[in-house]
Amino acid sequence: MILRDRIGFDAGEHRLEDAIGWAAEQKIHFVDFNADRGPNHIKTWTPDRVAGIRRICNDNAIRLGVHTLSSVNVAEFSPYVDRGVDEYLKANLDLAASLECGWAIVHAGYHFGTALDDRIEAAIRRLERLATGIGDAGVRLLLENLNLEPERSEVHYLAHNVLELGHFFDAIPAERLGWAFTVNHANLVPEGISGFLNAFGIERIGEVRLADNTGEYEIHLPLGSGHIDFRCLIQRLEQAGYCQHYSMAFGSPAEKLIARDLLVSFDSYNRFQS
Repeated sequence: MILRDRIGFDAGEHRLEDAIGWAAEQKIHFVDFNADRGPNHIKTWTPDRVAGIRRICNDNAIRLGVHTLSSVNVAEFSPYVDRGVDEYLKANLDLAASLECGWAIVHAGYHFGTALDDRIEAAIRRLERLATGIGDAGVRLLLENLNLEPERSEVHYLAHNVLELGHFFDAIPAERLGWAFTVNHANLVPEGISGFLNAFGIERIGEVRLADNTGEYEIHLPLGSGHIDFRCLIQRLEQAGYCQHYSMAFGSPAEKLIARDLLVSFDSYNRFQS
């Protein structure tokens, strides 16, 4: 697929039928969504609704992915609560399978400044179980690198930098756990976007998530509103052979369409090759 056809968006909690209807109109082929509340709440998925979504997606060559919430602590180890986290993740994977989703985005959880090793171990074991349980469902599990929290914050996300993300990638093989590379999160840590790509390459990436920021704190700005060099990023990824999709996680529909055109204009390598 050419770059333009590989640029999708994250619909968040917006009604999925509306999101994929707009995607079909704009010839967008990749859509992420969340099923925690609102019109996509996980309990709203009747067989008829699932069949309708699958039909629209098949007719318009649209691939879906479920994006779980980072506020659910995958690093949870407290009795009873840990079982609820397992059930939450399994329910999302079951929904993804029923909708014939291509991927599901998960997170490494968070900690409170203590028991860090135990939190990491709990998260790794949980994701290992989840990856094993997918079986032949055809859903690829993608771990997102999350954002850096302020130094004095009580809560800190795991897998926000190269070191912590490496713990998970070292423990779980690439064929069982891929990567949702969020460039605006990578821009918040000293190693930066290039540091992540230098450490892990592109082979593990199943989705590149796009938004801009100024490198100061977590915010999802439209492309060009911060200081991330998206021209350099796109050219590096495409020249390295990245062939999976991108997901725009910012702004209004109009801002997404403007950004898609901008991203395509950066792909001088492929235009020269063609």
